[in-house]
Amino acid sequence: MGNQVEKLTHLNYKEVPTADPTGMDRDEGPRIGVSYIFSNDDDELEQQQDSVHDLGGENPALQPYDPQLHEVECSVYYRDECIYQKSFSEEDVLPEEGDEGGGGHLSTYTPENLLNRCKPGDLVEFVCQAQYPHWVVYVGDFQVVHLHRLEVVNSFLTDASQGRRGRIANQLYRYKPLSPAVVVRNALEQVGCKDRDLSWRNSECFAAWCRYGKREFKIGGELRIGKQPYRLQIRLGDKRSHTLEFQSLEDLIMEKRRNDQIGRAAVIQELSSHLQAAEEEEEEEEDHHHHHPGARTAVE
Repeated sequence: MGNQVEKLTHLNYKEVPTADPTGMDRDEGPRIGVSYIFSNDDDELEQQQDSVHDLGGENPALQPYDPQLHEVECSVYYRDECIYQKSFSEEDVLPEEGDEGGGGHLSTYTPENLLNRCKPGDLVEFVCQAQYPHWVVYVGDFQVVHLHRLEVVNSFLTDASQGRRGRIANQLYRYKPLSPAVVVRNALEQVGCKDRDLSWRNSECFAAWCRYGKREFKIGGELRIGKQPYRLQIRLGDKRSHTLEFQSLEDLIMEKRRNDQIGRAAVIQELSSHLQAAEEEEEEEEDHHHHHPGARTAVE
């Protein structure tokens, strides 16, 4: 991306109308997503190496990491079709011995353990508390291709992990994958691409493009023409959720990754503050109607 533009200030959640926890929208007006047209992501520019020191200088992969504690459960919809889902509720498989966190495809493993599980064409997501997830494409022979610091590079998986735990991320996106050979070829053909020549804003978009081949993962791959066909539904627990709408998948992924980086507790706190403010606003409106008999109420 050459010249870096200062990140846009994130839209305050207080300005974003919420979805009814029951899943039915009470207000018919459009909800507003966040547009990151001029911002550049995240794990490529803000590798928080200091986080290793926050953990006492120890290897992050060896630290207790519970995905259900740190990660945000969410679903992504294009119109009415679910195209991405991260959910722990369907995880019935117990974690294997020595593995932290939930079972099934959201289990995390040490980089060395991942090497025994990966097949060429697999996507791997490396995760660590307070960091953006880092995605790579496994191409075989212990190696991966990934977007790192504004360049597509070929690395050993253990080096790319930077000590973080990871998971095979093939099941998160619901698109039909290309064949493993094509996924590997897509990745290897981009090695060396950097700066202004890059077509992806972050490691996740690059890895997903390699596997699914969809232009929606590329910078400017979709026209932003007012409509907001993408929905990010964030689960808050207790059958409550909050929905944001976006004009492009690229913008939505940026927001989803921001949530991953700040962590589940901070996201819930942000949204709860917004929900509380919205409820107080409604109560004030009701009081106002009670004191002004001439005013029409929503019930009428």
